[in-house]
Amino acid sequence: MKISIITVAYNADKYIRTAIDSVLAQDYPDIEYIIIDGASKDKTMDIVREYGSKIATVISEPDKGLYDAMNKGLRAATGDIIGILNADDLYAHNQVLSHVAAAFTANPTDALYGDLVYVPEDDLTKIVRYYQSATFKPAQFRNGLMPPHPTFFAKRELYGQHGVFDTQYRICADFDILLRLLLVAKASYQHLPEVMIKMRTGGASTSGFFRSTVRINREMLASCQKNGIKTSMPRLYAKYFRKIWQLVARPA
Repeated sequence: MKISIITVAYNADKYIRTAIDSVLAQDYPDIEYIIIDGASKDKTMDIVREYGSKIATVISEPDKGLYDAMNKGLRAATGDIIGILNADDLYAHNQVLSHVAAAFTANPTDALYGDLVYVPEDDLTKIVRYYQSATFKPAQFRNGLMPPHPTFFAKRELYGQHGVFDTQYRICADFDILLRLLLVAKASYQHLPEVMIKMRTGGASTSGFFRSTVRINREMLASCQKNGIKTSMPRLYAKYFRKIWQLVARPA
């Protein structure tokens, strides 16, 4: 079972080495690693080139944003299973992909997701928020809730059958695609009960909370409406109260 991992980068020289190293340190033997760079102006590509053939596919060219780049990665991927690792994130340990492969083998569902922790930019050992998804059900998309996208792995054919990222969304195309796959298309799924990803705070959806909140919820509402899912803006805003526990909960 080949697993394709896609990392999208733009001016990511501060952290991309950590992301790359966390992929290459995985003990799973059959990994296709793909990096899609948006024509970075910093040293991102200098760092990527240092790894040579250890990275299967590198594309560096202008794109139309994060989700356009992710779609390029999906088109380039040849693995049986596809996962996406952001340039400023990293795998929590070196057996993540082995555990993913074992789970798909033991229970051959269409998709899988797990848990995630947020960490400060300068301290990868300190947990500031625990995003646990064991109790998630697809009906919760109506509440603006979703599994953590960086932990999401799916069979490659699922994207061929149900589409890729909708680039009309600037922040919530990941919400939209998971909604389409898990709620609308009713893809089968399973939860991997472990922390799979360490995510640095400060990404597109975690930085400038108050500035981005309105856009996030507008895009979620638009996605639900487009896909015939009944919800409302007050219902979507209520998710922030449901997430408070993530600030105090910690992995067992």
